[in-house]
Amino acid sequence: MARKTAMDKLSDAIADILNEYADEVGEHVAEAAEAMGKKGVQALRAQSKEKLKTHTGKYAKGWKVSVDKGRLQTTATIYNDHYSLPHLLEHGHVTRNGTGRVYPQTPAHEHIAPVAEELVDSFEREVLEKL
Repeated sequence: MARKTAMDKLSDAIADILNEYADEVGEHVAEAAEAMGKKGVQALRAQSKEKLKTHTGKYAKGWKVSVDKGRLQTTATIYNDHYSLPHLLEHGHVTRNGTGRVYPQTPAHEHIAPVAEELVDSFEREVLEKL
């Protein structure tokens, strides 16, 4: 339905409409970010179990998501309780013992980068669908 607005209040009316649209887009982006965060945690848990085959499963169970919502932005951060282990497993590392002797390098197990690429594509598609 069209609104009638006096010329002197036109800028206020346009600002109100743009603020409503910004709030609506922000809500859609927040929902998509939260959904992608949960999807990412599930995918990383599955990848950790499949590729790393840990005995206890503590590394796979350590994946968590934290969502910070603001008016203009929403951030979903996926992290692991074992804060330095994901980097070492993703990129490989040199193994040493207490005597300083260096053993061959531990190979990299890429399990985070493929999930991250998939999540970025899914997030973009989902946001565009909702708009």
